[in-house]
This record gives sequence, C-alpha cells and structure tokens, in this order.
Amino acid sequence: MWFIGMIVGAIIGAIGDTEGVLVGAVVGAIVGAMISSQRKTGGGERLKAVEDALAQLQQRVLALEGGISRTDVSAPGEAPAVKSGPPAEAPSATVDAAEPPAPLPATAAAYEVADSHAAPGPAPTEVTAGASGAPAMDEPEAPVSDLPSPPVPGKPWGFPQDIVSRWLFGGNTLVRVGIVVLFIGVAFLLKYAAERELLPIELRLAAVALGGVALLVVGWRLRLARPGYALMLQGGGVGILYLTVFAALRLYKMLPTELAFALLAGIAVFSAVLAVVQDSRSLAITGAAGGFLAPILASTGGGSHVALFSFYAVLNAGILGIAYFKAWRELNLVGFAFTFVIGLLWGVNFYRPELFGSTEPFLVLFFAFYVAIAVLFALRRAPQLVHYVDGTLVFGTPLVAFGLQAALVRDLEFGSAWSAFALAAFYLGLATILHARKRDTLRLLVESFLALGVGFATLAVPLAFDGRWTSAAWAVEGAAALWAGVRQNRILPRAFGMLLQLAAGFSFLAAAEKPAGAMPVLNSLYLGCVMISIAGLFCSYYIERSRERVRENEILAGQLLFVWGALWWFGGGLFEIHRHVSAAWTWLAQLLFFAGSCAAFHLSWVRLEWNIARFAALALLPLMVLTLPEMGLAHGPSTSVHPFVSHAYLGWALGFGVHLWILRTHEGRDEPWPDWLHAAGFWLLAVVLSWEVGWQIDRYVAGRHVWPLVAWAIVPGFLIALFAGRGDRLGWPVSAHRHAYLYAGALPLAVFLLAWVVFANLTSDGSPDPLPYVPLLNPLDVAQAGALLAVAVWYVGVKRLELPGARLPAPATAIGLLGAVLFIALNGILLRTLHHYAGVPFQLDAMLRSVLVQSAFSLFWSLLALAAMVIATRRAMRALWVVGAALLGVVVVKLFLIDLSNSGTVERVVSFIGVGILVIVIGYFAPVPPRSEEKTA
Repeated sequence: MWFIGMIVGAIIGAIGDTEGVLVGAVVGAIVGAMISSQRKTGGGERLKAVEDALAQLQQRVLALEGGISRTDVSAPGEAPAVKSGPPAEAPSATVDAAEPPAPLPATAAAYEVADSHAAPGPAPTEVTAGASGAPAMDEPEAPVSDLPSPPVPGKPWGFPQDIVSRWLFGGNTLVRVGIVVLFIGVAFLLKYAAERELLPIELRLAAVALGGVALLVVGWRLRLARPGYALMLQGGGVGILYLTVFAALRLYKMLPTELAFALLAGIAVFSAVLAVVQDSRSLAITGAAGGFLAPILASTGGGSHVALFSFYAVLNAGILGIAYFKAWRELNLVGFAFTFVIGLLWGVNFYRPELFGSTEPFLVLFFAFYVAIAVLFALRRAPQLVHYVDGTLVFGTPLVAFGLQAALVRDLEFGSAWSAFALAAFYLGLATILHARKRDTLRLLVESFLALGVGFATLAVPLAFDGRWTSAAWAVEGAAALWAGVRQNRILPRAFGMLLQLAAGFSFLAAAEKPAGAMPVLNSLYLGCVMISIAGLFCSYYIERSRERVRENEILAGQLLFVWGALWWFGGGLFEIHRHVSAAWTWLAQLLFFAGSCAAFHLSWVRLEWNIARFAALALLPLMVLTLPEMGLAHGPSTSVHPFVSHAYLGWALGFGVHLWILRTHEGRDEPWPDWLHAAGFWLLAVVLSWEVGWQIDRYVAGRHVWPLVAWAIVPGFLIALFAGRGDRLGWPVSAHRHAYLYAGALPLAVFLLAWVVFANLTSDGSPDPLPYVPLLNPLDVAQAGALLAVAVWYVGVKRLELPGARLPAPATAIGLLGAVLFIALNGILLRTLHHYAGVPFQLDAMLRSVLVQSAFSLFWSLLALAAMVIATRRAMRALWVVGAALLGVVVVKLFLIDLSNSGTVERVVSFIGVGILVIVIGYFAPVPPRSEEKTA
C-alpha cells in the first residue's frame, strides 16, 4: 500500500517541478504506509498483541487470588514493597506470558470490540517474581483507538461551533488536519502550476483528478474496517474533484460552462449518494455545499436564472428526499442558507419587475420545500419528544420567504397584503391538518404554525391600511392575546401577545414621519402612542396580577413591558407638547404633564396594588431634573429663560407637592432610597431657587455678571443654615428625615459653597457695576462671607444634633479646611482691590508679573501670619502657630526668590522692610506656645 501511495503522490506532485514530484512521492508513501499499518492491525498481529495483554492481566488476577496483597504488586518501574511480616507464599518464579490460561470472558469481549481499531502494542515481556513474591511485569502500552471520542454526557453536539469542535478534535485528529492541509496544498499546487506552466495543463489536471479518485477508492474500500477514516478520505477526494473542475473552468478555460456545470452537479449527486449509503452527515453536507456552489463556480455572469433555480430545485428535492429518511438538521440548514442567501444576492443584483413570472414559482417552490423539510424533521424526531421542532426552519422559512416576496411584489398594489393573507391561510390550514392527524406528537409544531398563521393574518392588516392605526390595533390585539393566554394557561398566546407589543411599537416608529392631524391630542400620532402605551401597561399589570399562573421569565418580561409602556406614555406626551405648545410655555406644560402622570401611577399602585407602578411614580423627581438641561438647550444662551418663565412656578409647585405626597405615602416602609429622594428634592429646590433668584437680581440690577453669581451662594447658604439651626423644630418632612435634609442633602451643598468661593475668586473681578467697588462691602465679598458663615453654622448645628450616620470631619480638620478657603478668599479680595484701585489687570499672568502684587502678597501674608501666631499664642494653639510660621517661612523664601529680583523698585524695599518689621513683632508677641498636656505627657 505504501508503494501505491507513493505512485499516487508522485502523480499529483508531477503538476509541479522535480521538487513537487519528490514531495508528492514522500507524502503518498507516508499515507500508504499509514493505511497499510492500520489494515494489518486488523489481522493476526493485532489479535496476538491483544492475547498477550490478556495473558498479563490474567496473571495479576491469579496473583490476587493467591492471597497476595494489592499493595505488594509493584507498579511498572517501581521497587517491590517490603513488608515486616513473614513473606507471602509466592507463585512459581517464572510465568510464560505466551501460554496464558483461559481469558476472562468480560475482558476478552471488551478487547474484541476494540480489536478492529487498536494499534499494535509492544511485545509482551517475561514476568518474574519480585523480592516480596509478587510478580513484577512491564505494562504493555495502551492500545490506540481511532474511534471518535464520545461526547460529554449532558453536552450534546450543537451547530455550528460544536460540529467544528467535533470535526477537529473528535476521532483521528491527524486525519482531519491532514485533509485540511491537503486541500490547501492542492490549491497552492494548482496556483503554482498555473503561474509557471511547467507541464501540459491537461496532464496536471488529470493527475490531480486521479489523486482525488484514488482517495475515493481507498476510502470506499475502508468504509467497513475504518469508517471514520474512510469518510475523511472520501471527503478529501470530493473536495479535490471540485477544485479540479473549477480550475479547468476558471483558470485554464478548458471546459465549456455546460460541461463544467454538469460535472460539478454530478460530483454533488455522487457525494450525496455516498453519504446516504454510509449514513454520513459530514459527507452529505460536503456534497450539498459543493452542489450549491457549483453553478457559482461555473458561472460567467451571463447565465439564466431559470437554469440556476432549476438546478437548486433539484438539489433541494434531494435534501427533501434525504429528510424523509434522515433527521439531519445540519444538512437542512446548509440547504436553507445556500438557497435563500444566493437567491437574495441574485435578486439584489439582477431582479427586474419583468422577471416576476419566472421567479415567483421558484420562491414558492423553495418555501414549500423547507416547510416540508421542517415537518419531516419533526415527524422523525417527535417520538423522542426532545428538540423535534427546528425553530430556524419553522420560523426562518416564512420570514425570509416573505421578505423576498415583498421585494418581488413591491410594484403591485396590495401585493404584500395579499401575500401575507396567503401565508396566513396556508399556515392555518397546515396547523389544522397536523392537529387532526398528529394531535399528540406534534403539538408544539402545530402551535408554531398556528402562531405564524395568526401573525401573518395580523400583518395583512397594516399592509393595506394606515401604519399608525394598524400599530395601535396590533398592540390592542397583543394585549387581548396575552389576556386569553393567561386565562387558558397557554404559553404560546402569551408569548405572541408580548412580541406583538414590540412589533406594534416598531411599526409605529416606521410610520412616524407620515403627516398627523393638526388638532392637539385628538390626532393619530398621539392617540397611537397612548394605545400602544396602555396595551403594554395592561400586559404588565395582568402578568403581575397572575404571578402564580405564569413563569418566572414571563414576570421579568412583564416588568420590561411596563418600562416599554411608560416610555411610550412619556415619550408621546413630550412629543405632543413640543408639537403644539410654544417654547415659552413648554416648561409649564412639561411639569404639569409629569406631575399628573406620576400622580396617576401613584394612584394605580395604591388602588390597584400594582407594585411596579410606584417606581414610575417615584420617577417624578428625575423627570423634573431632566427638564433643566432640556430647557437650557432649547433656549441656548438666551437671558429670557428662567425656571419661572410663563408661570412655570405653578408647575414647579405642583411637581414638588406631588413629589412630597408620593414620599409621604412611603412613610413607615423599611427602605433606604426614599431618604435619597428627599435629599435629591432638596438639591433640586436649591438649584431652581438659585437660578430664579440670580435671574431676578440680574434683571433688576442690570449690572455685571457678579450680581447673578452671588445668588448661587445666598440660596444654598440660607437653606443649609436654616435647616441646621432649626432642623429639630421644623415639621414634616425635615423633622421626620433630618438625616436626609441636614446631612445627605446639605453636605453636597456645603461642599458646593466652598467650591463656589474658590471659583468666584479665580474667575470674577467682583465689579458691582453700577455701584462703586468697596473692599469687603461689595456683593461678592458679602456673599463669600455669608457662604463661609453658613457652612460653619451648618457644621456646628449638625454636630449639636448628633444625627445618626452623619460622618463629619473632625473639628481640627474642618477648621483647617475653612481656613484654607478663607485664605483664598482674602487673597481674592486683595487682588480685586489692586485691580480696581491700582489698575492691575485681573489676569493671572499679569498679576504674577506685577511688582506691586508681589509686594502686597509679602506684606499681606506676613500680617496674616502675625494674626495667626498671636491668636495661637494667646489660646495655646500650637498647630495654628505652626501654620502661621509656615506661611511666614513662605514669605521669607519668596522675598529672596521673587521680590529680590525686582531691583531698584520701591516695592522691593517696602517688601523687605515691612516683612522684617512684622517678623520682629511676631517674635515679640507670639513666641512658640507650649505643647498641650496631652502631647507633653
């Protein structure tokens, strides 16, 4: 056999040069030797090896029966075990493994099964007694099996990833890899030969074809002894023949198109016959794929679509015939994919309305084929009652076919509507027939066809009428279907009703650009949104009400339907407001709509015990928050917009009132998030009031931007100081939720105030125009002082109330933080004073270059250090003294690094003299205070 392999390999390699002949001969010899070795192992040598192995196993059994402990039998290659007791009586010193006693029946039977697949092991060795009397022997190598490895229990092979995994790693992996490599090699060989024209092309192609035929012959001869191996060889042979015909047609133009087409079709039919005879799915799939690709490979671009689809009809008829005998789902899916994908590609590139008469019959025929294949698959699989409905074919076939049909009849009036009606009649009739004849075994298939019939009947309605009203009708129909499914305890109508809600929504969106009525509210656009919303909300409510009658995943779907319905409700309302309400009144309309809607959801929760509805009611505050940026984006930088524009204060008042009413109903429930809603409402109130107060100040003063800026410190500061100072005496909701308002709500506002002070000093020159600038008595400085005082009052008040869960920084840390912000504020006052009275530009780079600013910094920082150190000395506050000393050190360093460079200036002289005097004063009045008793102890 190795010699035959060498000859075949040399012929295939002859397509190339001398190196190709040698490589082909070596590869062919190796393959032939492998085949010869495998065949020999099926004869006497393999039987003798198995008998020898059985003899050695029998000797172990005899040793155990003779009273030798299991631990006394040494493993191969290990020293025999030594026991302290008297040695056991050993059998004869030497046992000839070639003369075994009668083999054990079970073991022999097991090895007979593996006989035809096991590789020969090494020759058996002689067994000798070890020191302990136990026989020590060399283990024979385990037989190598070429049978495919069985799948892991509970993990059936799937499609397509498991099939690929099984093909690569199941059974003889080397053969599979070899076939793949061989395919690639043949392709490269053809390309190489075509580029160099080494030998007559006829000889090269004949040699390759002969190699493919040789693989088919060898694979056929080994079909009984080595079925898995044989199928791989046959598949490789079929692939080589496909490549050869393709090369002869496309690369070398040696075959006419008709002959090449016939050859490719013949190869496909031949491979299908081989697959059915040998019960091989992989070979059937290979043949089918090659058959579908044959006209594509042979096509020159000018063929007839009738011939193409006629050939595909023959192939699909063959798949249908195979489906009558075999439930090969993978083959069915391959045929389905090739048929409709290639049909779609042809339609996109070549279809014209005048070809309808010659195209429509084939589409109907292919549709009928795969409906029949799905039914046959179910009939063959139904007795197992597991996965007997192929969802891909059952639902994919009508969807794909109807999509193609809609493209064919797009120029015919009501063509899609009549097509949907025809499909509905077909599926309803087919469901009726199957229900009458196979009532028990095909129930799921019957229900699937029934759902398809009802679905296409529903689809026929919108294809003839206005899209919006159709979508609304679908939504209502879906709600009715779900209601009936719950009452009848049937899953299919419930699933259909849920899916119909989604279909109605997307269909409505597809028709959104169509004109709608001019009348507010009473128009198809808004009423359609309302009907879709109510249908989705009803489905959610009925599922929640019938929790004990539905499945767990349906409860989740019901919750998603509630979100779906709520989105349609709010989205439709906002769109209608933007269509019919002027921009000035939009804010009021939105706030009233949100407040009324959330109040309705709240009443639904209370009155109907609809638990999920309360979450929509609690969404009022986020909806009110979303109106702020929406209005800002709508008006841009316009100064006319403010929260109370066009009496929007009515909407804010109603919104906050409904918000507190909803939260009041949640009192007594052990839930943490209502407190956060109280705190978030407090934040929103501060933002709205700050915006409105700032706009009103700017409107009446009509000055610089500092006037509206101060409102963002006045309002939050006033609120946190009021709540902290009188929080224990205020009524509901502050008294009942002190943590929410005085800590969770006020802490972010306190941080905001500190950040505001820093921001204002960095960005604003503090011009109080039309008023003159007076240090410490201008609006910005007064607002900063008020902000810092409010933070201090809030901190002391919260500390005094000792709120549970309120984590505030230690007093020393808080004082340090306030001191740092106060230092920034005082420096800002200094810079603004120099800007207004000395003409220094209020710009960072200009101020840093100013000699006057640098000298002022030195003197001012020294005064601050003096004040801090004197206070620290008087009150024995060593930490404050250290801070003052550090600031003084910074001043000294600054004098020598910055101020010293300003030679010849009065400012430098003043800086050095003034700082020197202040340091002397500090040394006299503020020596280092002693450490506290706690630290000195």
